[in-house]
Amino acid sequence: MSVEIVKINALVNADVNKAWNCYVQPEHIVKWNFASDDWQCPWAENDMRIGGMYKARMEAKDGSFGFEFEAVYIAITEAESFTYVMPDGRNIMVKFTPQENGTLIEVDFDAETQNPVELQRQGWQAILNNYKEHTESI
Repeated sequence: MSVEIVKINALVNADVNKAWNCYVQPEHIVKWNFASDDWQCPWAENDMRIGGMYKARMEAKDGSFGFEFEAVYIAITEAESFTYVMPDGRNIMVKFTPQENGTLIEVDFDAETQNPVELQRQGWQAILNNYKEHTESI
């Protein structure tokens, strides 16, 4: 069975170094890593090296639901791209491409089978939009 790869992107009004740092530094991740205003990311850890682990807690603000997202880095090119793999074997690739008016962030991820692909796309795009808003606000 083949895995569907979902692609999302955002053009961020920031140079590539600022865009990279806001995406990978835990003090920034906690400000944008949720899909809606009734969710939060109370903590994040990022050991950004091959074999290092990314972890973040995502939860409803009312405490009704939450989970920890984890992935292990398998490829990193500083300020350009990285790929990590989740415990279930799904891959996520994030690419940072300088543009004349900012940085294009492209995220490709393997869809999971529990939820409709379009729902996954919308959720991940909402998180990326929060990232864009945070990055442009600082």
